[in-house]
Amino acid sequence: MADPSSYRPKPGEIPDSPGVYRFRDEHRRVIYVGKAKSLRQRLANYFQDLAGLHPRTRTMVTTAVSVEWTVVSTEVEALQLEYSWIKEYDPRFNVKYRDDKSYPYLAVTMNEEFPRVQVMRGHKKKGVRYFGPYGHAWAIRDTVDLLLRVFPVRTCSTGVFKNAARTGRPCLLGYIGKCSAPCVDRISAEEHRELAEEFCDFMAGRTGAQLRRLEQRMAEAAEEMEYERAARLRDDIGALKKAMEKSAVVLADATDADLIAVAEDELEAAVQIFHVRGGRVRGQRGWVTDKVEEITTGALVEHALQQLYGEETGDAVPREVLVPALPDPVEPVQQWLTGRRGSGVSLRVPQRGDKRALMETVERNAQQALVLHKTKRASDLTTRSRALEEIADALGLDSAPLRIECYDVSHLQGDDVVASMVVFEDGLARKSEYRRFQIKSFAGQDDVRSMHEVITRRFRRYLADKERTGEWSEGEEPAAGAGGEAAGADGTAVPDRTTGTEGPPGQDGTAGDPAVPSASTLTEDDGRPKRFAYPPQLVVVDGGAPQVAAARRALDELGIDDIAVCGLAKRLEEVWLPDDDDPVVLPRTSEGLYLLQRVRDEAHRFAIGYQRVKRAKRFRSGPLDDVPGLGETRKQALIKHFGSVRRLRAATVEQICDVPGIGRKTAEAITAALAGAVPAGPAVNTATGEIMDDMDDMDDMVDMEGMDDGEEPGKSGGSPGEPVSAGAPDDRRGLER
Repeated sequence: MADPSSYRPKPGEIPDSPGVYRFRDEHRRVIYVGKAKSLRQRLANYFQDLAGLHPRTRTMVTTAVSVEWTVVSTEVEALQLEYSWIKEYDPRFNVKYRDDKSYPYLAVTMNEEFPRVQVMRGHKKKGVRYFGPYGHAWAIRDTVDLLLRVFPVRTCSTGVFKNAARTGRPCLLGYIGKCSAPCVDRISAEEHRELAEEFCDFMAGRTGAQLRRLEQRMAEAAEEMEYERAARLRDDIGALKKAMEKSAVVLADATDADLIAVAEDELEAAVQIFHVRGGRVRGQRGWVTDKVEEITTGALVEHALQQLYGEETGDAVPREVLVPALPDPVEPVQQWLTGRRGSGVSLRVPQRGDKRALMETVERNAQQALVLHKTKRASDLTTRSRALEEIADALGLDSAPLRIECYDVSHLQGDDVVASMVVFEDGLARKSEYRRFQIKSFAGQDDVRSMHEVITRRFRRYLADKERTGEWSEGEEPAAGAGGEAAGADGTAVPDRTTGTEGPPGQDGTAGDPAVPSASTLTEDDGRPKRFAYPPQLVVVDGGAPQVAAARRALDELGIDDIAVCGLAKRLEEVWLPDDDDPVVLPRTSEGLYLLQRVRDEAHRFAIGYQRVKRAKRFRSGPLDDVPGLGETRKQALIKHFGSVRRLRAATVEQICDVPGIGRKTAEAITAALAGAVPAGPAVNTATGEIMDDMDDMDDMVDMEGMDDGEEPGKSGGSPGEPVSAGAPDDRRGLER
């Protein structure tokens, strides 16, 4: 715990101007970002007597070891910079609203030649019109199904569209009148774009003009005694009115507004947003956050506005934003919203009338969301705190383990041996810091030796970063092997294989891009999370006494004695400690045991997923993989030229040399590699049972895809119904470790 007076700036150093400030901890991580109209006055509040600070603020200033600031010209610039830094550094003491799901939007791809209507989630793309968000994807599809009869816009994927254009036959929707079939030139690109624009106008709330236009056309058809066309137009009007009924009118004056309500208690806050367009509720969303700092309702609203509109522009920011309390000061926030929209935005608290009544409805939704959140065991702050305290008591730790790392080894009968590292902070999974390892120092099945190698490699990287940043305490020396080679389980040297350590996973828990910069490529003052820079308070291994002993031995060899180690055995859910003959048995109802089980199961899931990717890659390898100097581009060129591996095997060296980019030496190596390879057996389509004797050597043996080490699982893992070799091993998931 640091003394704030040890890093308090000297009098007169802090400027009396607007700016943004950052507090950093001992590892140079940014733990808090704030803005101020006067940096001098705001920062002075953090360095008063600790007894006078709010408990959460006191925790923040004692965790920090330094403070720095950046001066800006206006409060609006400070607001923008604060939002950017919170998104970049993810500081632990800032309020961060997290969606409990990815909300679907109705999107119209106006950036394409033939705009497409579809459901989209995630980040918004330039040139695409979005409507929503909706609570459920089926609600979007029901609305679109009604509107397609009036606005027959394309909804098919790019592949279906191109295939229809190639064959000259539209899809089913084209035959039943729910698509204008631009793929077969039933309608021109300009006419189709006009349909898409009319669809967008209707979704944006401009419904009256569309209804009047259809009613006029229906009357004209009736006068001309074209009763069938008039009946179709009548049905179109009914479909539009039915679609409009799905969102009730809440504001009679066709208002475009967002209503934001906040429900809070001492520890947490829930935010609910209703999106009203054209007087109708078009979407709803909500967030819940831990109140890790002392904060008012107005400040919560300000953070919600940053989260909601930080990446929006134009009409996505409505003319009117209704809130329960105004930020202090309100002028910079209002100017910032106006800049995002490009025209005036009204930010106010509704006092009476329909808007006040609707705000009360939004507030009730926020209260219900907070109550529901409290009932979720894994997300309850009190439950997580109790679980960490129970673990500390059971393992004899001095304090609660705020950062827990768990390791698991996975293989299939000794093949494709891999390991995983998952991280839990404050009882919650931190998926951006998950890591995965390839075991390469030996071959075969040895979980104990594998665990030793993984722990050694992980903490050798930590020691190397600690030495690089100059964080050794006075008189302390780096442990043997730090930053270089570490002794393996059998005493042999284990080289530091950067390629054997994979990058962070995506938000869905799948492994991510390994091209993450190592600690040596990040500057000391960067503040972003580094690969292995932060030590845990507790290391959990999946296994019993042997695995725990291997992990403890690896830490001892590196000279690390301030990190606790335990193991969780699956059979009886016993907790094993180093050098203890008997395990620690936690009650089955213990929150601490529940947290350890979640950590262990997450590590097992992550390891199994990576092991399956490695196994799939091995099954998909081919003879050309071993040809030196033959990369993916030239492999593809060979297959394109000859059509299949079988024809390539029958080709002469001179014929192979005819392929652009292939020299004689490489051609001879290709011929030798294919001559020594055993031809694949007949391929079988596992979905139909059909034997495909040729099939261009099982779709060119698929080895041309060449999935590199570290590629995200799922990119080249195959799909149901894919042809596989009749001689390939079957799916032995029951034998996986």
